[in-house]
Amino acid sequence: MTAVLVPLQRQVVLQGVSWATYQSLSRDLESAPGKRLTYDQGALEIMVPLPPHESYKKLMGRMVEVTTEETETEIRSLGSTTWSRADLSKGLEPDQCYYIQHEQAVRGKDEIDLTVDPPPDLAIEIDNTSSSIDRMAIYAALGLPEIWRFDGTALTIFALVNSEYRPQAVSTVLPLLRQDTLLQFLQTSQTMGETSWVKAFRQWIREQLRQTN
Repeated sequence: MTAVLVPLQRQVVLQGVSWATYQSLSRDLESAPGKRLTYDQGALEIMVPLPPHESYKKLMGRMVEVTTEETETEIRSLGSTTWSRADLSKGLEPDQCYYIQHEQAVRGKDEIDLTVDPPPDLAIEIDNTSSSIDRMAIYAALGLPEIWRFDGTALTIFALVNSEYRPQAVSTVLPLLRQDTLLQFLQTSQTMGETSWVKAFRQWIREQLRQTN
């Protein structure tokens, strides 16, 4: 097993890692929040997110939660749960993930098996420290329908179409939300307190609902 350090980033990439070792590390790091693992057929990346990364993932999660609260949509929030499949030899941990359309299918389940259960409907990726492994290809292999990816400047909504992700202007899982609106609110979060920012976003959602009723 060899290690390659990625300069100027809090991450390390290991090659030749067995599936059993990856699974063992995933369990060991459950008590060490903030460590993010990505595994793809023997390559393992371990990343420690920087503060801006954590801030943006929380803000994007708040937008999902406020939207589903105001639309009375049931969800299951599973944060940075590890999603993996031994048959594909792939696995990763999103920054945030949610069951929305398929919430009932996993309601109350302590263990979710992606070989028989549906994957989360939405994952959030903060990519301001670029991964050395193609995480989007892993998401596609696992079958997640939609990914929101923010790199610190640009935000893209990706929908899974014919096993590939394609950018789109409007969320499929939460149709009230557009890419440009999400980006605008992330930008304004830099000049507002978080409580005021959430209130402003909630007010915007309520206004959209009034216009559609």
